[in-house]
Amino acid sequence: MMNGQRKNGSSLGVLILAAGQGTRMESSLPKVLHKVGGKPMIFHTLRIANALKPAGIGIVVGHGVDKVKEAVAELIADGGISRPVQFILQREMLGSGNAVLEAVSFLKKFKTAVVLCGDTPLLTYESIYGLALSHENQKGQATLLTAKLSNPKGYGRVVRSPMGEVLRIVEDSVASPKELAITEVNSGAYAFEVEALLSGIKELSPKGPKREQFLTDIMELVRAKGGKINAYVSPNPEEILGVNSRVQLANAERVINRRMLERLMNAGVTICDPASTWVDADVEIGQDTIVEPFTILRGKTTIGKLCRVGPFSYFENVQIGNECVVSLSHLISCRILDKSVIGPYSNIRPDSVIGPRAKVGNFSEIKASRIGFGSKVPHLSYIGDTDVMEDVNIGAGTITCNYDGKVKHKTVIGAKAFIGSNVNLVAPVKVGRGAKIGAGSTITEDVPDATLAIARARQVNKT
Repeated sequence: MMNGQRKNGSSLGVLILAAGQGTRMESSLPKVLHKVGGKPMIFHTLRIANALKPAGIGIVVGHGVDKVKEAVAELIADGGISRPVQFILQREMLGSGNAVLEAVSFLKKFKTAVVLCGDTPLLTYESIYGLALSHENQKGQATLLTAKLSNPKGYGRVVRSPMGEVLRIVEDSVASPKELAITEVNSGAYAFEVEALLSGIKELSPKGPKREQFLTDIMELVRAKGGKINAYVSPNPEEILGVNSRVQLANAERVINRRMLERLMNAGVTICDPASTWVDADVEIGQDTIVEPFTILRGKTTIGKLCRVGPFSYFENVQIGNECVVSLSHLISCRILDKSVIGPYSNIRPDSVIGPRAKVGNFSEIKASRIGFGSKVPHLSYIGDTDVMEDVNIGAGTITCNYDGKVKHKTVIGAKAFIGSNVNLVAPVKVGRGAKIGAGSTITEDVPDATLAIARARQVNKT
């Protein structure tokens, strides 16, 4: 079924509701663009929709429409979303039922539709696949994903008949005391036969002070026309938790982070303290690597095998090879090659490549530079816009003076060169292979191969 074409040849579509403002978020950013696991919430829903292999994915947009479209376009361009995506505009924010009503022309293309919310980032593919498969097997007109919560406050209750048949969904705010005692709640994820959905959606009545139309009300309309409503109970209740506030956003972040850490640990990674370690959804780590406490791994960070990273380190879009050590350091958009050592207190900035077998030590900053095989920048140095060849030793306090106030200039340091402590290399400048620079020198001209350069004033002692 899950390939866009069902067994009987009819198509499957997925509709994602992502038009809401999320007023309780107290944000100018559309709710579905707030990040969980380093990705906008809508990404997690979109990834599940794509994995179902539908014939099409519709996204209902409204508040911040341009921002949402731009973000989705980036997610598609970033890879992994292969199914065709269509945007549907909800002109007025008049509830979930109205959002589906705006999508009628999209839904007409399919026999079956899965409807998801863009603010439920904890949903899993397994449950949504189970929902769709249950819907197909039970041959009803609608199937809802439900869960049983120990504290169902705030969620719509699923009311069943004595025989277990789903009768309706009643919202928490209008439920009777008997209905409030029900622990089975609605998740906001559904599978519909499109014919029944479209027939019912046109008959929804507006409710409340905002005159909104609620998709949950369609269940009674479907039953009134002889349709059958089924429920698929999620085996993992936490996944139905939606995000409507910053507090709920933080709760979702904790759940996603725990899932990511468990995935890594099950793949052979040691996470010393999961409670203080944070990883984004795209992070990959090799077997037998150890992640020390208070380490944050963001973006598309990849770490090889047999490494030790942390504690108190921050990585973002970093590629680290095998058998590397990085401690108490800050790395962004750089590459650390095999068997290199970084830190403590190193700052590796974008477009830098370190190693292999190189060292960048305490309180050293590397910016847009290459530190070659076996070379060392052990401490207290700034290396910017520089190519450092192999087996170079850079003394403490060395600075490549790359900026003249208008333009950045390049420094090249040849293989096996030795740079003394407290040296200034005023770019553009080239230090030759095997050259030596005396401590305290300010070098403004190229230094030939195998030459000693000293550029400092003669010492004068006065009494």
